[in-house]
Parts: sequence; C-alpha cells; structure tokens
Amino acid sequence: MARILLLHSMYGLRPAVHQAADRLRAAGHEVHTPDLYDGRVVDEAEAGLEIKDEIGRDELLRRAVVAAAPLTGEGGLVYAGFSLGGSIAQNLAFADDKAGGLLLMHGTSDIAEDASTDIPVQLHVADPDTWEPVDWLNAWYLQMRKAGADVEVFRYRGAGHLFTDPDLPDYDAEAAERAWATALDFLASL
Repeated sequence: MARILLLHSMYGLRPAVHQAADRLRAAGHEVHTPDLYDGRVVDEAEAGLEIKDEIGRDELLRRAVVAAAPLTGEGGLVYAGFSLGGSIAQNLAFADDKAGGLLLMHGTSDIAEDASTDIPVQLHVADPDTWEPVDWLNAWYLQMRKAGADVEVFRYRGAGHLFTDPDLPDYDAEAAERAWATALDFLASL
C-alpha cells in the first residue's frame, strides 16, 4: 500500500484531517499528517488566511519539505492535501522525481511552463468553486497534461469548497463519500 504525506488546509490540522488519515490507514496505507501551523486550528476562512499569510508561503513550503524529507528516501511517496495543503503537495510532488502519486482534495497550484512529471494525479473539486474557478482548472488540467502527468479531475456539482470536512458549512456528505471512494481506488492502484 501507499505511504502518504497528507497536508492540511488553511484551517489547520483539523479533526477532519485526522479522520481522513484514519480512513486511509483503515485501507492499509501509511499516513503522515504534519502540522504546518504549529497547533493553530481555526473555523473561519479569514482566520486561516491570516495564519497562512503570517507564516508565509515559503515557510509553509519549507515546513512541508522538512516533514517529507524522512519519508522520501525509499521513493514512491504519495503527496496529498486539502486546498492549501493540495497546493503545497503539488509543489512537493513536482520536486520529487521518485513521487508515487498526487492526490489533491479541493486545491491546486501553479505549474511551471517547463514542468515535467509522469506521476498519476487525481483532483477532487467542487463545481463551481470560488477558490478554484473553472477557467483556472481548465488551464491547470492542460498544463498538467503538457507536463506529462496522468491526471483525472472529479467535479462535484453543488458541493462547497471543502466538502469533505464534516465540521465546516461546505460539507456535502454524498459528495464526500463519492470522493473518498474514488480516491481510495486511486491509491490502491498506485
């Protein structure tokens, strides 16, 4: 089974992240959930953005690299994340030539024009999603394909941005269950 680095959203290492990790472990995967916010957890997007901005993108990426470093020696690490964590996971996966896969829940990141990868990628995103607009996602998909990734995108009509977090207003139980079933099949195939 897969070794997974699972990165939290801008809300911090919430109970939903632990629940997701437990779900993945129950399927036989080894899951690591670093806390990039040093214990801070919030319930409001504005508060999450404040923490993210206070720490800064470069420092968040550095913290994620430090968390991933001991796990990458054998290769095949699967990078995964929720929203902001997905963005960071994508950057880590592109920098790791031995990455085993990329599972993005609710978030993506820019892709360098000269990026190259052959990793399998799966994205689960609300449709529509104000944080991941359709035009952005279409361009992201084309860039992923151009980079060589084997990419699948699953859109969930009417769901909120973080639709897998049962403690947030975005939660959509049906969409969350479909996303997790699909994600577990993806991880089993790696």
